[in-house]
Formats: sequence, C-alpha cells, structure tokens
Amino acid sequence: MSDFLPDMQFVTPGGRDPGRLGRIVLVLLWLTVCLAPAAFAIGDLELATGRAGTPGTLRVASCEALGEGRYDCQGIFTPDSGGSAVAVDASPDSEAGDVTQAQLTPEGDRAVPAGTKGVLAALTLPAVGFGGLGFLPYVIMYWAGARRGRRAAVAGGFLVTAAGAALMVVGMVAAYS
Repeated sequence: MSDFLPDMQFVTPGGRDPGRLGRIVLVLLWLTVCLAPAAFAIGDLELATGRAGTPGTLRVASCEALGEGRYDCQGIFTPDSGGSAVAVDASPDSEAGDVTQAQLTPEGDRAVPAGTKGVLAALTLPAVGFGGLGFLPYVIMYWAGARRGRRAAVAGGFLVTAAGAALMVVGMVAAYS
C-alpha cells in the first residue's frame, strides 16, 4: 500500500465551483433524492395504518427459495369482516406458518403487516431520505459564504443523519422480526 501513497493526491485540486445555477441544480437534485422515498412510501404507510386495504389475518402457507438469499412466499389472507379467504403474496421475509395481523392491498394481490410493525417497516426508506437531508443546510451555508452558524449546522447534520439511520435500523428490525 505504501508504494501507492506518493501517487495519491491528498489536497482537493483547485478548479471551478459549480456556479450559482449549478448550486441550485445540485440542491434541487439533493432534495429530490432525499424526499422521493417519502413520496414512494405513502401507499405502504396507508396500508400499515389501516387507511387503505382490508384488515385481517395473514397465514403464510409456503416460502420458496429463489436463490441468492431471495424468497417468494405465498399466504392465505382471511378478512376480519368474515369474508372468504384469499390466496396472496406474502412478505419475502416471512416463514411458512407465520400468522400475523395484516392489510390486504386494494388490488387484493398481497398482504402487508399492519400495526406498529408495518408502520416501522414502511418508514425504513423515508428514514434513509431524512438522514440524507442532514447536511444540506451546512452545504447551503458554505456556498453562501456564511461563517456564523456552520458549526451548529454540522452538529444538526450529525443529529438528523443519526436519527435517520436509527429509524432505518428500527424499521429494518421490525420488518425482519
């Protein structure tokens, strides 16, 4: 490794900054990348909270290994209203024999966990985006040339990013437990 160190450049080379329009585009792209997961999670959150779909019980009937750690699980969903049972796709992190409270999608093709577990699982992806927003205020302040408040922006960035990472981990644990 030490043979390569003389070839490495440790100082950021001087060059043009992105300019005013470039900065605006970069901030808009940053916002888009970080806020898009929240927009994509709305449907899953509506299902998990019971605002959409049909509440009931999901019994996982079988799980088939597809290779490379992937699984395809099938289940039987029984509505709480007493209707007839429906064959559905179950979450791939399920195991055959699992029984859980779930919501049937309006399309009727899959059932997702309901309640706290479902909400936490649905918040996993938006948490990643939330964490990504942490240092955006610092970057904007840096580009604006602001000297005051940048330390607070860094501290806030660490807190927001840590909160996003923690919520992501909690959501993943909820989804896979």
